[in-house]
Formats: sequence, structure tokens, C-alpha cells
Amino acid sequence: MTNFATSLVLLLWFSLLSVYVSNTQAMAQWPVGPVGRPTKFFDFKVQTKRVSKLCNSKDIVTINGMFPGPVVYAQEGDALVVKVTNESPFNMTIHWHGVRQILSCWFDGPSYITQCPIQSGQSFTYKFTLVKQKGTLFWHAHVSWLRATVYGALIVYPRTGVPYPFKYPFQEHIIILGEYWLKDVVQLDRATIASGGSPPPADAFTINGHPGPNYNCSNNDVYMINVTPGKTYLLRLIHAGLNTENFFAIANHKLTIVEADAEYTKPFTTDRVMLGPGQTMNVLVTADQPTGRYSMAMGPYMSAKGVRFQNISSIAYFQYTGSVFNSLSVTPNLPSFNDNLVVQTIMDGLKSLNNVNLSKQIDANLFATVGLNVQKCHSKKPKQNCQGPNNGVMGASMNNISFVKPKISVLEAYYKKINGSFTEDFPEVPLQFYDFVNGAPNNIPNNTQSLNGTRTIVLEYGTRVQLIFQDTGTVSTENHPIHLHGYSFYVVGYGNGNYDEQTAKFNLVDPPYMNTIGVPVGGWAAIRFVADNPGVWFMHCHLDIHQSWGLGTAIIVKNGKGDPQTLPHPPADLPRC
Repeated sequence: MTNFATSLVLLLWFSLLSVYVSNTQAMAQWPVGPVGRPTKFFDFKVQTKRVSKLCNSKDIVTINGMFPGPVVYAQEGDALVVKVTNESPFNMTIHWHGVRQILSCWFDGPSYITQCPIQSGQSFTYKFTLVKQKGTLFWHAHVSWLRATVYGALIVYPRTGVPYPFKYPFQEHIIILGEYWLKDVVQLDRATIASGGSPPPADAFTINGHPGPNYNCSNNDVYMINVTPGKTYLLRLIHAGLNTENFFAIANHKLTIVEADAEYTKPFTTDRVMLGPGQTMNVLVTADQPTGRYSMAMGPYMSAKGVRFQNISSIAYFQYTGSVFNSLSVTPNLPSFNDNLVVQTIMDGLKSLNNVNLSKQIDANLFATVGLNVQKCHSKKPKQNCQGPNNGVMGASMNNISFVKPKISVLEAYYKKINGSFTEDFPEVPLQFYDFVNGAPNNIPNNTQSLNGTRTIVLEYGTRVQLIFQDTGTVSTENHPIHLHGYSFYVVGYGNGNYDEQTAKFNLVDPPYMNTIGVPVGGWAAIRFVADNPGVWFMHCHLDIHQSWGLGTAIIVKNGKGDPQTLPHPPADLPRC
């Protein structure tokens, strides 16, 4: 027995040592992070799964066979290690949306920007630290349109002992807004680009993966929250949809916004909210109505003209304890699909919880138009490949440059000084100024074309940036949810019409701190940030069809001085193209 006990102790000791060594090796290439914070490990397996929705069955791509995918729970300051093994036939990357990736750009996830995709049968381990971040974030695929089903919540709680800046809710619930297609989304992406035209609308909106009773074969495919009368609930809203912005409301209940894009806001109470793809929002709702079943509804916000969209709302239930289980639900009145005033009112209500100390000095004053284009048809099969307006090919651009993803990642090409993959000449202002909103060129496709290229913006470390986004009326004005990887930014101003430096009103006292800003339809938005995180950061419209058409660019932030301001070398298991 003595020998057996000794062997058991030695076996246990070696097991603990191997765990310590593997953890030490895993952390060896890590950026400087908080000392003594826990490391949390997750195992993501990319798998196909057969699901039945809307009277049809199809294979979808998932993480660990879950739709939506697994929730990643963490605390501010935690280090996360997520091994992604691709067991599907499709290329895959995972983007950690809203995570600032301090000195960990290699693990940001956008395909051909910071990494090549994880090919079938291969794996890649993402490693990053949640530095000074807490709130509702999410993760999603960032290759093709696989984000349609590959997404999940990333919930970052405050450090132990740090309370919320509002009364602690009775319960918290995650609400993920999505879109569902009956067709294979990878094939749909390819077919849409090949056609030169616009994509078909989603077959359904979904709330936590459920279409709800308004759709065929979906009476029982509905999400429900059971609530106790008099209690207050925190709903963590996440928009993981692809191509449509959406209103959300709960019948007869007020929503109090307390967080946007994982940053606390001054409480703002409203009847409904609007989220674009990529945006998150925390709202408090109190069960203060008569006992019953109330609908939570997700309906479309479509600001562009002439675009087909899904106009049937997805419904979930906010059901009081004590109500009849199969009782009819009270339905909310959602705004009309093109109610721009409601969207502006919601944006007007977003203010940072505390006042901020913004520097008035600007080192780089950038101006970028965002909008659609129609290219001339050069195909020998125009009926198949030129289905845009006037037999043209749809496109999208910033400063009339349609971004083309290279064959290797921009970050790898930049880091290894590989020539020929990208250029550093993205224009800091539009190539031509005119009445962007009302006088935009619309002689399709003769003067609505854009230039193509992998053009990037280059910033010195520490540059204080102001960036004006200007919507254009080429093809159609539209609200564009623009997302910047690797950073959050202060939204210091926005307005209707063309940006005018002389008349624009800025909020430099308590502007909201966001990572995705809806550039108003026929209007402009101004953001500010300090370029203090070296790497290559994708900036793009989060409507996936616009991203596919080229509405984006990459910002290269150079290294500063010393290790705390220098991007570490690439990980050994970085996928190869």
C-alpha cells in the first residue's frame, strides 16, 4: 500500500506539473497583462449540425453543436485561451467583437486582415486579456457569411466586489437578435457576389435562434422568459444579424438603457431601441404590468430605398408567473420600418455615465465617405453576372475605394514586410468633394463606380484621431453600422445632411464610448480615439453584404517605444493560407 500511495502522489504531482508547464508555455507569447488574474480555457469545435426550422431541415455550421453558440463568461482582467478546432468543411475564423485586443492583434480574428482562415481539420488557439473591459460583448465567425449561425455571447462581469452603477437586477437574460436563411449561407454569399445584384432577404428574424409564432411551422419554436411580478430584469441585447438593422420592444413595458457596446451610459428610458449588426445594449425592464403574456418583438429598420427586406417580426415571450401558459400575448407597436426619427431619438439619449476628459488637440483629422456603388458590367454573361441597377454590378466603398481582401493577411504581410499585398495610400479625405447627400452621382453605372484596392491608413503610435464618416446618396442613402476593430471610440457628434465644420455640434463632455456607430441615413458621425494599440485593425460596415462589396479599410498603427507599445511576434500556430 505504501508503494501504491507513493506512486499516486507522484502521478498527481507530475499531472499538476504538466498543467503548469502547458499553461506557462501557452502564456509565453502573451502581451503584458494584469498579474495574478485567472486564465480561463475554452474549447470551440466548429461542427455542422442538422436543424429543422420554417418547415425545412438543413445543415448549419455551429460551435460545439450549439445554436446560438456557447456563452463565454469572464471577469474584467481575465485572460482567455480559446482553442478552435475546425471539424467543418468550411474555412473559419472567430472574431471577439468589441474586445480591444491590447497587444494581441494576432488574435482579433477577421479573415485576411489579422490571420488566414483555420482550414478544415486544423486548429488555432486565441489568447487575449480583457484589459479594463466589462459588459456585454460577443464573438462570431469572420469569414464569408458564416456569422449567420456561428455566434455567441461574451459576458464580462466587473471585478469581484465592484457593483453595477444601478440597482442589482433580479435576473439577467441574454437576448441575441439574428437572421436565418433556408439556403446555405456560404453558397448564398458566393451566388450574390457572382450575380452582381443584391442578396435575398432573410427567411426569418430570430431571437436566441427562435423565429417565433409569426413564421411557418414555428408556433413552438419560440423563446420565452418567465418573470416575477414587480421584479426588475437586465436584458443583454446583442445584434448578431447579417444584413438588417432592427427595432426591439416589449409590449407595454419601458426599457431603460444602462450600457451600450459594453460601456455604461446614463440611464435613458424609452419604449423601443434600435440595434444594428455588431451593436450590443443592456436594458433594465421591470415586470410592472398586469399578469399576462407580453411579446418581445424584433422588426426591421430599413433606411435604404429600393431594398427588399424581411418585414415579418420575430416574437419571443415575456411571461408573468401566474399567467395562463397558452394565453394570447400582448403585442408591441414597433416603429415603421423607415422611422429615422426614432433612431435619432435613441442615439440622442446615449451619454457616457461619467464625464470624460477629451483632448482638444487633433493630430490626424480624417474624413471618410461611406456608401454604395454600381460598377460597369465587364462580364460576357451580363444576365448572370450584372444584375445590379441598369445592368451594373453592385459595390460599396469608403472614400470611393472598394476594399479588396488580399491572399494573405494584411497583418502578416505588414509584420514580415511582404510587398505586393497592400498599399499605404488610403486617402485621408474624399478624392472629390460635392453635395454628398443630395447631389451624389447617380447616372448608373457611368459615374457611380469606385476604385478597387487593398489600401490602408497608417498612423503613428499615440496619434489623436478624429474621423468623420459621411453617408452618401450614391445609389441610396442608408444608415451604416461602422465597426472599428481593436478600439472603442467616443462618438462626439452626428447629424443630418453634409458635415459642416462651422455648424456641427460636438459633445465633448459625456459622449458615448462605442465600437460600432450607426452613421445616420443621409448624415454624418464624428468619432475620436487615440491610436495606442499597435497592429492592423479592420474598419468596416457590419452589414455583411456591404462588407462583401468592399465597404471597409484597414488601419495600421505602428509600434511605439519599448515592449509595452510593441506588437509581439506572431503565434507559432498562426494559420497559413
